[in-house]
Amino acid sequence: MSEAVEYDVVVLGGGPAGENVVDRTRAAGLSTALVESELVGGECSYWACIPSKALLRPALARADAHRVPGLAGSVAGPLDAAAVFAHRDYWTGSWKDDGQVDWLESVGADVYRGHGRLYGVRKVAVTSPEGEHHVLSARHAVVVATGTRAVIPDLPGIGDARPWTSREATSAQAAPGRLLIVGGSVVAVEMATAWQALGSEVTLLVRGSGLLPRMEPFAGELVAEALREAGAVVRTGVAVESVVRDGSTGPVAVVLEGGETLEGDELLLATGRSPRTEDIGLDTVGLTPGGWIAVDDSCRVPGIDWLYAVGDVNHRALLTHQGKYQARIAGAVIAARAAGNGPLDTGRWGAHVATADTEALPQAVFTDPEAASVGLTLAEAERAGHRVRAVDYDLGKVSGAGLYADGYRGRARMVVDLDREILLGVTFVGPGAAELLHAATIAVAGEVPIERLWHAVPAFPTISEIWLRLLEEYRG
Repeated sequence: MSEAVEYDVVVLGGGPAGENVVDRTRAAGLSTALVESELVGGECSYWACIPSKALLRPALARADAHRVPGLAGSVAGPLDAAAVFAHRDYWTGSWKDDGQVDWLESVGADVYRGHGRLYGVRKVAVTSPEGEHHVLSARHAVVVATGTRAVIPDLPGIGDARPWTSREATSAQAAPGRLLIVGGSVVAVEMATAWQALGSEVTLLVRGSGLLPRMEPFAGELVAEALREAGAVVRTGVAVESVVRDGSTGPVAVVLEGGETLEGDELLLATGRSPRTEDIGLDTVGLTPGGWIAVDDSCRVPGIDWLYAVGDVNHRALLTHQGKYQARIAGAVIAARAAGNGPLDTGRWGAHVATADTEALPQAVFTDPEAASVGLTLAEAERAGHRVRAVDYDLGKVSGAGLYADGYRGRARMVVDLDREILLGVTFVGPGAAELLHAATIAVAGEVPIERLWHAVPAFPTISEIWLRLLEEYRG
């Protein structure tokens, strides 16, 4: 190994969470190095959030247009798949990270390409693709932001089946004739929506009883209903027993428990994520390789005062925006500690704790209809011991929704803490519903009293008038 190069902070992993740590530590005047083994920008930029939404936007826009009088007949034909893929490729930079690297260099960070491993206390060893070795030493902190990868279940025949994961599903250059999707969470339903719109015959195979199990039950029910109306097959309560691929280019078949066989041209496995920690040197600091990295609310690893973990790898909230939020919190903690700025602000909702991970977690699912939620579901609130009431309203009865689309179908729910009269959670399902989410996030994170929400007047005629209807329903 070469002699160590010293920095204030070393970040292992260059996805959105790692980049945001760099942004915060450089803004605080701390010298920072970032290590990345693939593309700077990470999973979100090239194989997840960005390409998936580029694929989904035309599908959702066409679905909306079909519901608008005077426009529906003009969008009756198929999507221009080549144009959709070209737009997706533009937003991924054609899987080149020059722009992201330029930004890091513009803020004064040093980028090391290669495989990075913890190398004992406050050190990271880097092996470049050319076989060069570097050791980076951190005066103040090392931050792990290596993210996750798709889980490939250990099924008979899976090794020869060449299944898609989220990476192949968001980067494919042609729509398969028949696409089998195993899973019922976000990746599964979004990719079912996108590829059905692009011309694939989609079959969704779900082990559980419904879609989107982390949301209110009605969210998955409405999304499943819409997928079926669009032509997809949605089957719940089924489990895959084995997989068979017919040669190198032939179809793929899944065998279900009970012996039924289904055939497709491609198979997408959307069955979860696992941490990318198996070979990053966790054993050199007393942690378990291959596992999630437990952290406190400041994203610091307990018992190792210089080591932090942000983003998916800590398993607090596997969402890009939460990883970036954690990175901002961790960056503030590192900067405050480096400057010796007294005790940290670690009270609830303090500047140095990621409270929103557990109390105001927002998520948007870009299906048709969209599903968006923040905070606790009714079941979660009841399990946590809160005295609550769920207030529901048909989103399609709001004037703005009816003007947005003929036959608008949707639903809204707010979960009210009856003791404090604040909102613990809010869920919206309907076309365009994701744009309602941030107002709900502010209400939940800010613990805005219901009596004050009465004075937040929604503009007429917008879909946001759902807030008035929910409050009226609550008051009776």
